[in-house]
Amino acid sequence: MKRIKEVLVVEGKSDTERIQRAVDADTIETRGSAISDETLALIDQLAQTRGVIVFTDPDFSGEKIRRIIADEIPEAKHAFLNKHDTVPDTPRGSLGVEHASPQAIREALKEVYTESDTNPEIITKQELIDANLVGSHDAKERRLKLGELLHLGYVNAKQLQRRLRMFGITKAEFNDALSKIDEER
Repeated sequence: MKRIKEVLVVEGKSDTERIQRAVDADTIETRGSAISDETLALIDQLAQTRGVIVFTDPDFSGEKIRRIIADEIPEAKHAFLNKHDTVPDTPRGSLGVEHASPQAIREALKEVYTESDTNPEIITKQELIDANLVGSHDAKERRLKLGELLHLGYVNAKQLQRRLRMFGITKAEFNDALSKIDEER
């Protein structure tokens, strides 16, 4: 098993345990969405020396952590699990990395992006509306499929344009993913 150079940023101990069953990697735990200044400074230091990959749960807390880190450490890479890969075995649990299979974890880590603010191709709000990704009766389902195809994770209507820009998704990649979604119909 190859070792992952970057340090994976996860939420807790259970995430670390699950990841280490899937890949050979070091992790740093945020211990929830209230990231301390000390932890954020450590993540920044690791980003400068080894690189970091943010690998949080596909829920509100995970997205909050991801935004905090992205704002402070724009060079951080991001990996996303599909929601359906993070469902707990019991109905009382919440979505989480700790529920993902080793295969799902390995697949998510193959599709790592580095944020980019230099994307010359801005996908406009009107293009999102025209693609039925915003404001239509099936927009949520289409965004979910788009997020899976482009490995962006789930995004709501407000986040979609920013996430596409942030990860440098070109219009060609965007249109190709839309074609695949439309072919499934």
